[in-house]
Amino acid sequence: MRKKLIIGTGSITLVLVLVLVLVVGAGVQANSPEIDPIVSTDWLEGNLDDVVILDVRNPDEYAAGHIPGAINSPEWMWYVGWPFVDPPPWMELPAVEDIFANIEAAGIDGDSLVVIVSRTVDAGPMAPAVYALAGATRVAVTLIYAGIENVAILDGGHDKWAAEGKATTLEVPEITPSTYEGAVNEAMFVSKDYVEDVVGRPWWWRILRRCVIVDGRDVDVYFGVTQEPWTLAAGHIPSATSLPIPWHWTFTDGIGTYKDAAVLGDMASGVVGNYFAPREIIAYCGVGGYASTLYFVLSEVLGYENVKIYDGSAQEWTLDPEAPVVIYEWE
Repeated sequence: MRKKLIIGTGSITLVLVLVLVLVVGAGVQANSPEIDPIVSTDWLEGNLDDVVILDVRNPDEYAAGHIPGAINSPEWMWYVGWPFVDPPPWMELPAVEDIFANIEAAGIDGDSLVVIVSRTVDAGPMAPAVYALAGATRVAVTLIYAGIENVAILDGGHDKWAAEGKATTLEVPEITPSTYEGAVNEAMFVSKDYVEDVVGRPWWWRILRRCVIVDGRDVDVYFGVTQEPWTLAAGHIPSATSLPIPWHWTFTDGIGTYKDAAVLGDMASGVVGNYFAPREIIAYCGVGGYASTLYFVLSEVLGYENVKIYDGSAQEWTLDPEAPVVIYEWE
């Protein structure tokens, strides 16, 4: 039987205060890539000849018009376990040889500057913009895992580019396949067993180790008010803090863009800390999309070190009837 840790509403304020007190602080060290992790449409327009543009939208969207030189590599090629199609868990890392095959087919090598372009507007009730935005970071972190160092997201994606009247084309570019021999970063992704070990440790161990588990799902899902249909239980992994990924984006005329890095930094520091800098951050969500955005923002944009993704996330966690969850009892 699943163990449910129930916390009354009177304890919520205390819990949140304790979280902030225990993990607030600085000490991040920014990475130094050759390309900013989030680039503007104006920047990309001026650097079209210097980058590999990876358009991760569906083929029909790509065929209707795309940025000149962009290569279509749909996001679903970069994970295994199709949402709502395959058995869970969904959105898992592919085999390394499959990732490398995708990289080579796109003509990417270790020196490439790669810009990920996605849809950033709603495309129906089953295809909200937030999922497409998270899909872009899912591709980005998979490339980073595979050893590609210079990966960026186009802020606002194809929709902002088109809305600004910038050039699009129907022409499909010729691709010269590459030979890629990078090394994967095995430490980036952790298993359920790994997370269970962290959760099973005493609270003081996590403080001394400065290990923080971060839940990127919506607040109502985190608190157990709403249960996502792809999970078997409401609530969150014990000891996890909440940093909802939808808060990272602003929507103007329906187009999603990232908030300013200073705002992103303020949100992160209140949850994962900046005074006693965390030595380890484990990001998770429902199935692995929002977790990739957590990783990308924390590691690539804000420079936190030792960020990891629990790929199975809440879907895999709740498949186990013995895995404990925390829910809140509302009065």
